Amino acid sequence: MSTLKARDNTTGFPVLPLLPSHAVEAPAPPRRLPEWLKRPIPASGGTYFTQNLIGELGLETICESARCPNRSECWTRRTATFMVLGDICTRPCGFCAVKRGHPEPVADDEPDRLAEACARLGLKHVVITSVTRDDLPDGGADHFRRCVLAVRERTGATIEVLVPDFDGRTDAIDVVLESAPEVFNHNLETVARLQQVVRRKSQYDVSLKVLEHAKRASGVRTKSGLMLGLGETTEELFETLADLRAIGCDFLTLGQYLQPSSRHLPVVRYLPPEEFDELGRLARTLGFAEVASGPFVRSSYHADEMARTA
Repeated sequence: MSTLKARDNTTGFPVLPLLPSHAVEAPAPPRRLPEWLKRPIPASGGTYFTQNLIGELGLETICESARCPNRSECWTRRTATFMVLGDICTRPCGFCAVKRGHPEPVADDEPDRLAEACARLGLKHVVITSVTRDDLPDGGADHFRRCVLAVRERTGATIEVLVPDFDGRTDAIDVVLESAPEVFNHNLETVARLQQVVRRKSQYDVSLKVLEHAKRASGVRTKSGLMLGLGETTEELFETLADLRAIGCDFLTLGQYLQPSSRHLPVVRYLPPEEFDELGRLARTLGFAEVASGPFVRSSYHADEMARTA
């Protein structure tokens, strides 16, 4: 066990004990999941209701497109993370199972269909995300705005947007902020060194600027998430958390990366639950208002609880 500094003392962050550093390991052949990543499948009654409703209204969810391991649990609770602007992304990220290629035109009636789904599910907190649409002049920002307004008018729910980086364009971010979401989420996904492998065509500094601008422009609660097990070291992770706190990020999620298919980046390391617990404790010490840290944690997993308790 070593004691390391997250930053030099000019940042104001305390010197904290960290977990042992983990050197980047060479990718290994696929192996069986550890026991802590295996769990029973919940009863399916609510799952069918949610799935049928999504299909009936022609909506997309990140739950299905990204092959989220929590899909059955969330759909049983009659909740989902809706993905707008189609199901084809313009960026080829190495971790993501969402299809990539040339997207279809934006569906103008999607905000109304989305609002209908949220109303019929009885959602009190709605998470809206999207594929990245570099093909659109505003990156889809105005469509985000329309979706938020439609859902709020129909349901009165609090709303969390999980947005792409819009190429760092502050005018696009401002359009989303016009709809006054309660939570503004943008994921860093991984540490700076691994960005170009994990998030191709995305930049660490640009993502930080997206979150920083949202906070400064509106005072909205900001949120970000990281996947662990891609080869990051503990020092790199702690530096990333310090960077997020330096721009006022309020909420944090830490979860285990799971390889969606053999075509995606391999898992370098599976972190045990007790290590996630320790990292969560250290993150709270840095001043995050709420932290969710665990093998199955995803950016929008139990997002309603995080927003409510904060």
